Amino acid sequence: MTSGDRAASVLTPDLLARVRERAPGYDAANGFFFEDLAELREAGYLRPRSLSAASADQRLLAAHAPATALGLTMHLVWMGVARDLVAAGDDSVQWVLDDCAAGELFAFAISEAGNDRVMTDSVTRAERVEPGERSDGRGGWAVTGTKIFTSLSPAWTRLGVLARHEPAGGPADGAHPAETGPAGTDPRIIHGFLLRDAPPSTPERFEPHPAPGVTVTPDWNTLGMRATQSHTTRLEAAFIADEHVSRILPVGPTADPFLLAISANFLTLMAAVYAGLADRALELAVESAHRRTSLKNGGAPQAHDPDIRWRIADAALALDALTPQLAAVVHDRDHGVDRGARWHRDLAGLKHRSVETARHVVDQAMRIAGGGAYRTTAELSRLQRDVLAGIYHPSDPEAVHATVAADLLGPLP
Repeated sequence: MTSGDRAASVLTPDLLARVRERAPGYDAANGFFFEDLAELREAGYLRPRSLSAASADQRLLAAHAPATALGLTMHLVWMGVARDLVAAGDDSVQWVLDDCAAGELFAFAISEAGNDRVMTDSVTRAERVEPGERSDGRGGWAVTGTKIFTSLSPAWTRLGVLARHEPAGGPADGAHPAETGPAGTDPRIIHGFLLRDAPPSTPERFEPHPAPGVTVTPDWNTLGMRATQSHTTRLEAAFIADEHVSRILPVGPTADPFLLAISANFLTLMAAVYAGLADRALELAVESAHRRTSLKNGGAPQAHDPDIRWRIADAALALDALTPQLAAVVHDRDHGVDRGARWHRDLAGLKHRSVETARHVVDQAMRIAGGGAYRTTAELSRLQRDVLAGIYHPSDPEAVHATVAADLLGPLP
């Protein structure tokens, strides 16, 4: 990260203090971070920037409010995808950057129950809508299905979705300039964006403005990362206009740079969030060791206890090993380093290491802090619940190990 990237951060100490102060209230109320969003938007946090800068910002924000950082990761991923593709000469997503500049908030509706192929297939269906079938004369796609874990549900205005299209005929059916690969009757994955009006800016109630064919069910009541409000989203012939279609790709793995850009930004920024959570857990462990005293050691602070010192050092060593891995990945992405097929292994491995490291650091911090950290009102207790969410984000441990094994041993026959 350059000194210019550091200077560009809008995360001032005062802003971060307010974000941290609000975090326990959002968690206790199972409420969305409306106030955080408004203040961060006003400060310019939603704008596109280098992956190095966004990663550093997300790590710092997550150390103050993990759920707020996790929710905003979704928007920042789309900013990173658009930034990467436009820089490579692909202007198909320039409108994403333009809409961001106009104040729109982007989110993801990718996850589906039973779909462990994530970005390469979908159980949601897309049917072609020809211009003559609509009163406004716009062609596009009618998308029907159920998406889960839709972070930013109360606030998004642009929702990235994917859906599977089963052509009934030849090349003319579903043709679109963004399509890649040979035309024909093979199924395709449609990647595009749904639009809705800006929702209310006040936090009193959940009432997002409607979009035709989109139903948001406020069912997010989870163990941790509660402020993300990642509700279930049901789509019933929800319309994606052709101008908001980013790609039409074959089902299955593909080397299209659009998918690599999603993976690179998502997995890297996700890793930064959990690294930031671990930073805070280690900080709390150190504070606890200095504050708590030991009767068996004559009232000395627990910071003098060899066992406590070992646990803190163990947590720090694990976190120290993560930092250069994260820095190397964001550096290479920002500077156009071509790691080839190795990118998939390195990105999945980074996210996996970050989550597992954060879980280990939080566990050590809980042991150091003692029974007081077990109270629901304790910050470490919230971090313990928040960190568990990491095992459910793509790529899950099974997929990560399969990716690394394929890189080393080749694909399974």
